[in-house]
Amino acid sequence: MKAVALACLLLALSGLALSIAMGGRGGWAWFKAFCEAAAVGGLADWFAVVALFRHPLGLPIPHTALIPHGKHRIADSLAEFVRDNFLHPDALMKKLAVFNPAERLGQWLRSPENLARVGSSARSVALEALSFLNEQAVRRAMGEFLVSRALRWDATTTAATVLDVLTKDGRHQAVLDGALEKLRDYLATPEVRDLVAARLVKFSRQQWPKVTSLVDAISNVDKMADSLSDKLALQLVDEVKDALAQPDHQVRHQFDAWLRDFIERLRHDEAFARDINAMKDRVVQGGEVRQYLDSVWTEVRQAIEADIAREDSALVQHLTRSLAAFADRLGRDDSLAAAINEHVMSTAASLVQRMRSGVTEHIAATVKSWDDRSLVQQVELSVGRDLQFIRLNGTLVGGLIGLLLYAASWWAER
Repeated sequence: MKAVALACLLLALSGLALSIAMGGRGGWAWFKAFCEAAAVGGLADWFAVVALFRHPLGLPIPHTALIPHGKHRIADSLAEFVRDNFLHPDALMKKLAVFNPAERLGQWLRSPENLARVGSSARSVALEALSFLNEQAVRRAMGEFLVSRALRWDATTTAATVLDVLTKDGRHQAVLDGALEKLRDYLATPEVRDLVAARLVKFSRQQWPKVTSLVDAISNVDKMADSLSDKLALQLVDEVKDALAQPDHQVRHQFDAWLRDFIERLRHDEAFARDINAMKDRVVQGGEVRQYLDSVWTEVRQAIEADIAREDSALVQHLTRSLAAFADRLGRDDSLAAAINEHVMSTAASLVQRMRSGVTEHIAATVKSWDDRSLVQQVELSVGRDLQFIRLNGTLVGGLIGLLLYAASWWAER
């Protein structure tokens, strides 16, 4: 287009030279009037177009090179235009209200292809995340974080709170019942009776060897120990049965008192609390705990990776089913869709308010940072074709106006 406009200007100048050479009389006068005005119009519009982008002929003429000189003002105006016309909260909220995000989301999720796409994306993201978490530095940081949190944890306060919950409404009595039942069953076994009998014989022979020898001469000490252990075991089993059958048994009261005292010590005995927390700190700082945490994380990560890597991944299938169910409910539950739309609208309004100034400053700063030559080149390439039409039209329209003016003067002379 520059070449076309320049060719028209050169034609006008050539025609003007030719008409002058031919004397400029008669029909040449009309031709001269056209070419003269066309040359003036073409040159004037060439000057105007060039003055937008640079100094004509490199001369520092005032009010030329308007775009480079006004770059900062253009940047601010452009940023404000985007802010007021594209990031205005009212305009965006109207667009969002018409868009109906909940309905669009439900329609999109009801497509099997889109669900498959979500599952594939989730699988890729999860594998990348697990790979990142497998880095030695990340694992070490996670371990240090957990240990530091455990060191700050007050174990006695937590233990007291947990025991309060467990003892509320007599729940701890169920634990005692279970322990007593296990003890009753254990005492009733022949192995326990044999163990008690052997311990009785050993103890008596160590403490009273002469008496044991005398009794052994009269009767068998082993048989006596067996009989005594049987009676002792039966007596203990009966005691346990009584404790299980009687809600106000002395064992239960003693258990209640011991638990209450233990909880009070956890809460108010500072020395006891320090001992408990010190023991906790020793355990937490031990290498075994770190190795255990690392092994647990490794096993969990490997299991998740193995599942996600499979095409029939249970986790991905669960995600897909959940999204499909969510999409189906969106289509049926108007209140859910309305709640989602309301949440999206409020979030978008808040986000736009926070982003407006930032986006405006970013646009303005970006335009201001452009090189003058690059800015001129980009703008000229964008609108330059139309500007060359201005030069072309200036040449042609200028020539026609010259003809009209010459015709008017000729008519006035006549």
